[in-house]
Amino acid sequence: MRNRLTAFILTGMVLGVIVGFATNLWVGGDKALAKDVAGYFHLLADIFLHLIKMIIAPLVFSTLVAGIAHMGDSAALGRIGGRALAWFIIASLISLTLGLIFVNFFAPGEGLNLVRSGADSGVNTEALNFRDFILHVFPTSMVGAMAENSILQIVVFSLFVGVALTAIGEKGKPIVTVIEAMVELMLQVTGYVMRMAPLAVFGALASVITTEGLGVLKTFGQLVGEFYLALIALWLLLCAAGSAFLGKRMVKLIRYVREPVLIAFSTASSEAAYPKMLEQLDRFGVPRRIYSFVLPLGYSFNLDGSMMYSTFATIFIAQAYGIDLPIATQITILLVLMVTSKGIAAVPRASLVVVAATLGQFDLPVEGVAFILAVDHFMDMGRTATNVLGNAIATSVITKWEGMLEVEEPEYVPHPKAPAHTASHGRAGLELASDMVDRDERS
Repeated sequence: MRNRLTAFILTGMVLGVIVGFATNLWVGGDKALAKDVAGYFHLLADIFLHLIKMIIAPLVFSTLVAGIAHMGDSAALGRIGGRALAWFIIASLISLTLGLIFVNFFAPGEGLNLVRSGADSGVNTEALNFRDFILHVFPTSMVGAMAENSILQIVVFSLFVGVALTAIGEKGKPIVTVIEAMVELMLQVTGYVMRMAPLAVFGALASVITTEGLGVLKTFGQLVGEFYLALIALWLLLCAAGSAFLGKRMVKLIRYVREPVLIAFSTASSEAAYPKMLEQLDRFGVPRRIYSFVLPLGYSFNLDGSMMYSTFATIFIAQAYGIDLPIATQITILLVLMVTSKGIAAVPRASLVVVAATLGQFDLPVEGVAFILAVDHFMDMGRTATNVLGNAIATSVITKWEGMLEVEEPEYVPHPKAPAHTASHGRAGLELASDMVDRDERS
């Protein structure tokens, strides 16, 4: 299943586009009917995302606590966290700056001549409040944090638990053993859930094309095309930065993470890619104690694609309304986004909320957000895939920086006497299979 998942996902994407286009031709004239049909297509993606949300909280908690407990050194934890945050800040500045450069170079909004009306954007910007975001980081209830899948709050609680288990030493070993068993259990459940990924990919794409049709890409083709060119440039920069640390292994990393990136792209959900990313980083050679700590932080603070979109969309809307922004103002917008974008992990439709809030802060037409809503899903696919790739590179680079990057796992060829389920457990599964086969051969 592992080696065929990429092919299944790509097949799901192609079939989703074909079926969505055919359905749009059939029912596209009736908006209400098209919406109903699209809802049934999206049911596949919704079920998959519900299952992903079901496993995210226990998976993050168990892997992070186990990782910290095995790290054994709070100084190492602080050093890794500091290096991670340094990488995240630099990557954020690069992403925001690149978005600013490309939107000024292409100027996709010029000539649209939209007229400011003062209409409501339809996006709730009250959710974006830096004070509330800081307060939101610290949980009042671990049960509540898990119920709401608040990754930042789960990370904070897990840090306390992991450090405390390290501090109490031998007394905490039984709990560590239970948590390690929980990690293996959640990895097994993750393997079951990921089998539905191709169906979810099919449903997500078929749904959006049923309602919007391929024509929406033609209408907004320039905006979407130029945004994706900017994303490609960001990908090249991120890969170049990764190659500076990883060398030739950067190519292998791309191969290992192609499946979670495809899942993120087709579902426009970073959460959907998270379990598969853990598995692939493990196979690439990143120790669990590193990826279980850095990756959740990255999902909150290292959203490269979303930050590029923030500057790109903000300046695009100003251009569309014929507003000429001096370079000093654009740099100020960039610096404001550098701060406000750190709160987007806890906000639904986060990138749009950040853009709307920034437009309001600089007295720019907030209703311009409604103009790009038609193609926001297609742009969200690209920025979500970029977020996932950026975090994979960041985690691998920090592991190499720490001198802890292991040799990648060789391609698994099942031994006829090895149990089939071991293939889904990554490096641990291979070791288990190998031990069982060795014992069998000795006997």
